[in-house]
Amino acid sequence: MVGSLLNPRDRFRLSLSSIDCTVGELVGTGGQGEVYEVWPDVAGRSGEPFAFKCYFPANATKDQWLGLSTLIDMGAPDERFLWPSDLAELPDVHTFGYLMALREPRFAGLADLVRRSVTTSFRSIAIAGFQLADSFLALHSRGLCYRDISLGNVFFDPRTGDISICDNDNVAVDGRGHESVLGTTGFLAPEVERLEARPSAETDLYSLSVLLFLLCINHHPLLGERELRFQSLDQAAYASLYGRDPVFIFDPDDASNRPVPGSHDNATILWPLYPRFVREHFTRAFTEGLDRPEARVRESTWKGVMARLRDLIVRCGCGAEVFFDAESGAVAGDPPGRCWSCGGEPTIPPRLRVNGRTTVLNDGMDLFGHHVAARLYDYETLAASVVRHPADPRIRGLKNRMSDPWEAVEADGTTHRVLPDRSVRLLEGLRIRFADADGDITISTHNDADQGRNDPRW
Repeated sequence: MVGSLLNPRDRFRLSLSSIDCTVGELVGTGGQGEVYEVWPDVAGRSGEPFAFKCYFPANATKDQWLGLSTLIDMGAPDERFLWPSDLAELPDVHTFGYLMALREPRFAGLADLVRRSVTTSFRSIAIAGFQLADSFLALHSRGLCYRDISLGNVFFDPRTGDISICDNDNVAVDGRGHESVLGTTGFLAPEVERLEARPSAETDLYSLSVLLFLLCINHHPLLGERELRFQSLDQAAYASLYGRDPVFIFDPDDASNRPVPGSHDNATILWPLYPRFVREHFTRAFTEGLDRPEARVRESTWKGVMARLRDLIVRCGCGAEVFFDAESGAVAGDPPGRCWSCGGEPTIPPRLRVNGRTTVLNDGMDLFGHHVAARLYDYETLAASVVRHPADPRIRGLKNRMSDPWEAVEADGTTHRVLPDRSVRLLEGLRIRFADADGDITISTHNDADQGRNDPRW
């Protein structure tokens, strides 16, 4: 595919590393320029492919060059950002561009999820939400703001929930940056939509909440009944819906913008499927947070919400995923306690509660430091696994994957030592003393297996 700026087999030299690159295929075109696959020559041979964004000449400004240079000097907040790594001047076409990592083929656009051209699981949604919040927390902690958080700039792996963030030339030092970058309609904070403020880390918080709502609910949080009153969704309509008079579609005190069946079915169907604490945080983000930046849900809070959501997934007998609402003690839904797919009543597996956090113990799942210790968000250190007894598959247990033994105390005070690579049966009221935290087991349904064994270990 031939672009308007570069052609396959064109060559150029990177300004910082002095490495020569060969142009490959055009992989995308946007409002600022074109993105090509390029092949840097490393030690006289062609290395791994990278991406190169080549600006249209009108966008190749001195400020853009200086901004990119600053980002390259600072380095990426983490590996999820496809961060600028080098620059190249292209005098023959009166422009320049920057080098970045090439997005892996496994990543799909979040826009594809909203359009339902890509399907995924609730688990991947929770992981993607966590990673988004974590990534933008890392960005903001560096004193930077993204300024244009939107569906078009975020990609995710539908299988794992991993994310990849592109177009990082939008990033600027908070409080500085190009006056031309405002963001994308629908993601702008209301004060930016009204041209009363410039993009900042505070307005990024609003955009992040919109992005997370779209990820979870597949619908925009401000598009309900009121959008149907406009003959066309033109600039004037969006100025009203997003800026001048925004109303959350599930505002508990204002029902004027509720989702309309037949027009907003994603919102109507998906909203009740999430536990109450998730809905409460979205409600705060789009009621108090609409006009009060200080009331917006912060990235660190969204991390906690998404981590908690990930741990509450239950698989119904029909194969569908549902969420356990720890506050109500039932599966979230409309009606509560019923599977959204088959209408049946899912069996709730045993739960582990550690430091106020509840984890649903699904068969075969692994638990990490985050679940059984004081190491919040540690998903690398394997700590336990949910297993079935080899001689009686009706009996669920928790296998010690740690290097130190546990102490398991039954409801009657009977105590057992659980050595590494040994398991303890999950019983109502069982307390497990891990290395640096205690966990309590709750079981909703009666276990048909013998509950009277003297030693529940194996």
